[in-house]
Amino acid sequence: MLRHAIAPTRFFTQISNDIIRHPRLSSDAKCLLTWQLSLPPGADEPLSVSAERAGIKKTAFIRAKRELKAEGYVHEWRRSGPRGRWSTTQLVSNVPLTEAEALAVRDGGSTSAPPTAAPPAVGEPTPRAVGRSQENNGEDTPHPPHPLAERGAAALAAVSHRERRLRLSGRDIRALAPIAGQWFERGATLTELHEALTAGLPDAVRSPAGITRDRLLRKMPDPLPEPAPAPPPLRACAGGCGRMIRPAADETRCRDCRLQAAEAAETRAATADPHDVTGAVEATRRGVAAIRKAMSGAPAGGPRDRPGHAPSPLRA
Repeated sequence: MLRHAIAPTRFFTQISNDIIRHPRLSSDAKCLLTWQLSLPPGADEPLSVSAERAGIKKTAFIRAKRELKAEGYVHEWRRSGPRGRWSTTQLVSNVPLTEAEALAVRDGGSTSAPPTAAPPAVGEPTPRAVGRSQENNGEDTPHPPHPLAERGAAALAAVSHRERRLRLSGRDIRALAPIAGQWFERGATLTELHEALTAGLPDAVRSPAGITRDRLLRKMPDPLPEPAPAPPPLRACAGGCGRMIRPAADETRCRDCRLQAAEAAETRAATADPHDVTGAVEATRRGVAAIRKAMSGAPAGGPRDRPGHAPSPLRA
């Protein structure tokens, strides 16, 4: 199976895999939820209008809405206004919320949902904001949250919702989100994180935030190995042979061209004046010997390396 995906740079919505792969949500329910989460801030669109725009029929819409309410992604309240008119308030969230958490969001209180939990999408006729990830206003942290921290916050919120012994407040989730994000940075999956936090929990947990922090730090996976450095680029051999070489250090010629240059230098050294007192011949011989040793990998120390034994010219 081959997959090709290009990350969009604009006009996109982050949808968790928990929604995409939810085993109890039908395709119509997922379509309705993602449609609502994709609406821009301030859009005034109730669920029924989103269903109509998405091509979801009335019966399918009722079933999809019931599924979303059962799983905690949609909450709905009917209230009577001052003149006896009834209004419906709808809350759409990108993470499951309990009834108490949903009421806290509706009334502007705190909730254990992560910072990315969607603000309420309110039904007609009262004004509303739609279900989208909440923008960071810079009041809680000096910098915008890292994507991995956001993913960690969503994971902690999911664990907190499913495991009642690990109920975390919104402040706890924000504090622990960067640590959970490191798990994903090191290649861990959501399932692995969930198992590490919930496996073998005691029957009574006095400090959910404390035991969560301890397990996040103590069971953190090892860092991923550093990627291998890219090989140096190919370049043409400077010896004129026309070959392409990939230098290991600062070589400019291929092995054969370097070997030929070493043989030529050795020939010149062998035919040089034996009474030369400048040391040029001996320096040439030492350089040639070093080159041959590097090329062949054989240790130096043969007869031609000892004083008084001049090397003879090489033959083909």
